[in-house]
Amino acid sequence: MAVTYTKISLEIQGVSLGLSTIHNLNNNDPILFLHGFGSCKEDLADITLNPALQQCGYLAFDAPGCGHSDSNNLSATDIPFLAATASAVLEHFKITKFHLIGHSMGGLTALLLARQCPDRVLSFVDIKGNLAPEDCFLSRQIFNFPSNDPEAFLDAFIVRTRETKSFASPLYASTLRSRVRAGAVRPIFESMVRLSDNGDLLGMFLSLPCPKMFMYGEENRGLSYLPRLEKESVELAQIPESGHFPMYSNPVEMWRRIAAFMKRISAVAG
Repeated sequence: MAVTYTKISLEIQGVSLGLSTIHNLNNNDPILFLHGFGSCKEDLADITLNPALQQCGYLAFDAPGCGHSDSNNLSATDIPFLAATASAVLEHFKITKFHLIGHSMGGLTALLLARQCPDRVLSFVDIKGNLAPEDCFLSRQIFNFPSNDPEAFLDAFIVRTRETKSFASPLYASTLRSRVRAGAVRPIFESMVRLSDNGDLLGMFLSLPCPKMFMYGEENRGLSYLPRLEKESVELAQIPESGHFPMYSNPVEMWRRIAAFMKRISAVAG
C-alpha cells in the first residue's frame, strides 16, 4: 500500500494553515482519522501493515498547532475550529463519503463533524473520545492547574503526565513537546471541557445513523456511560493492557478490532 505525505495550504475562518497529511486514496470510500491531543497523524500509519485493511483508502493530518502542521493563529484552535478544518480537508481531497476514526480530542472533533454531515459518514470508531464530563481528565487540568504562561503550563502538564501510573503515559509525555505548540493548548482544552460539561455529547453520538464502535482501554472499563452505549447497540471494544492510548499500549489488538468492525460493515453493505 503506497503512502503519500503532502503539505496542503488552507484558510479556515481567516486563519492560514499549512497541514501535514498522510494518505492513500483509492476507489474505496476512505477512512478519515483524527488524532488526539499530543498525538499525530502517524498514529494511523500501522493501517498499512494490517492485511485485513489493505483495501482501505485513508487520510490523516496533523491538526493545526500539532505535529508538522502550521497555523498563524494558535488561539483559534478550539474543537469547532478543528471540525471545520477536517471538513475543509475533505473538500480539498474531494471526498464525499467516508469512515471516521477519532481518538480522544480527535473523537470529539469527529463527533462534531459527523453531526454536521451524518449522511456522509459510513461508520464511526470513537477511541475514547469525549462523551461526558468524566472524560476531561487531561483537558480539565487547564482549570485545575491554572497558569498565565502557556509554556510553563505545558511543562508542568508533561511532568504530571509522565508521572501518572497508567499504560503508555510516560511514552506519551516524552513526545508532547514536539507534537503540540503551547499556544494551542488552552483553546483546545477549554473547548473540550466546555463541550463535555454543557453539550449532550452522548446523545449526539447515539443519534448518529451510522454503525458505531466505542473503543477504550481496560483501565477505563468503569466509564459510567458504557452500559447505555451497549444497550443502544453501540459495539464496545475493550482493549486489554491499555489505558487512554491503545495505539501505543496494544496496537495489534486495536487494529484487529477495527479491522473486524470494518469487515462486518462491508459485509452488511454488500
